[in-house]
Amino acid sequence: MSQISQPDLTQAIETECTRLGLIIQPDALPGLAAYAASLWEWNDKLNLTRHTDVERFVSRDVADALAIAPHLAIGEHVLDVGTGGGVPGVLLAILRPDLRVELADSVAKRAAAVRGIVAQIGLAIPVYTGAAQQFVAKNATGKARFDTLVVRAVAPLLKLLEWFEPLCAAYGRMLIVKGPRWEQEKGESRHHGFVKHVTVRRIACWPIRGSDNESVLLEVRQRPARSDAVV
Repeated sequence: MSQISQPDLTQAIETECTRLGLIIQPDALPGLAAYAASLWEWNDKLNLTRHTDVERFVSRDVADALAIAPHLAIGEHVLDVGTGGGVPGVLLAILRPDLRVELADSVAKRAAAVRGIVAQIGLAIPVYTGAAQQFVAKNATGKARFDTLVVRAVAPLLKLLEWFEPLCAAYGRMLIVKGPRWEQEKGESRHHGFVKHVTVRRIACWPIRGSDNESVLLEVRQRPARSDAVV
């Protein structure tokens, strides 16, 4: 893609946020621009994202992170599962500097690229190479325990619950961004017995720009002991 100066990119992101009615704190805009520029530069070497212009970056990546952010308490310890190019974890760290954000990706090349991105833009965010499950299990107690796992565009809900339902006592909850098939995915998960120990509920929704569909935010939590509640 063509080069654009940092001030111009910052202004373009601000303009697009305003057009879409997305409220961004002014001090977060330079960080968003720095991240977008670095992500797109790395994307020329390794396919990290399809959102390679300001419109798609703001309407999909920034919008998703903004939808997640209000559901995170001050100072939460967050793990971005399968971070890919750093969404939503890096964006959450920029939008919410109070959070303790860490990133994990099972693909070594992607993890290395995101490690390069966060270093380039000056963020002190740990980036792990490997399956997120191992880091969740390893950090199940004390200050290392994750309050929230954030997940976007990683796997069907059935697969996510296959991975993380057995570990539901080792973290606080999962927040999962899903599209219009979320109810079918939830039904498939129930059919295969993966909601016996967790509850799955929709806590937010927002439009997918340029379509008639919407994204939803699902919260997955361990069921209370001896609860007979139906999901």
